[in-house]
Amino acid sequence: MPDATAASALAAFTTRLQSLVKPLRQMLTYDQGREMARHAELSAATNVRIYFCDPHNPWQRGTCENTNGLLRQYLPKGSDLSIYSQDDLDAIADNLNTRPRATLNWPTTLQILAQVLANPTDSVPDQ
Repeated sequence: MPDATAASALAAFTTRLQSLVKPLRQMLTYDQGREMARHAELSAATNVRIYFCDPHNPWQRGTCENTNGLLRQYLPKGSDLSIYSQDDLDAIADNLNTRPRATLNWPTTLQILAQVLANPTDSVPDQ
C-alpha cells in the first residue's frame, strides 16, 4: 500500500480479497486501526464479513498473533522491510506456509489450502 490511509486499505484489501476463491474469503478479523474506517464499503464490495477485536485483546486474533511470532524469526520487530526484495519476502512466506502447524494437527497451511480448493463447497476442511 502506498500509505496507511483508509482509502489505500480499502483499495488493497478489495483487490486482494476479490482475487481469492469464495471459500477463502468469508471473513476478516481486524484490530482497531484507523485504516479500516471504510470497512463497510470493503464488506459490501467483497461480501466478506468483517469483525473487529476489542482493544488490547490480542488473543482475539490468535492466528494473526501466532503468525506475527513466526514472522519475527525472520524479521525482528522494527526491521526495515524496504531492504528485502519481493523474492526474499516470498521465500519467508513459503517457509511459513510449508511448516507443519500443531493447531492444524500437523499438516501445513498449504495442505489445508489444497483441501479447501479441492472441496470448495466445504467451508472448513477436516482437521
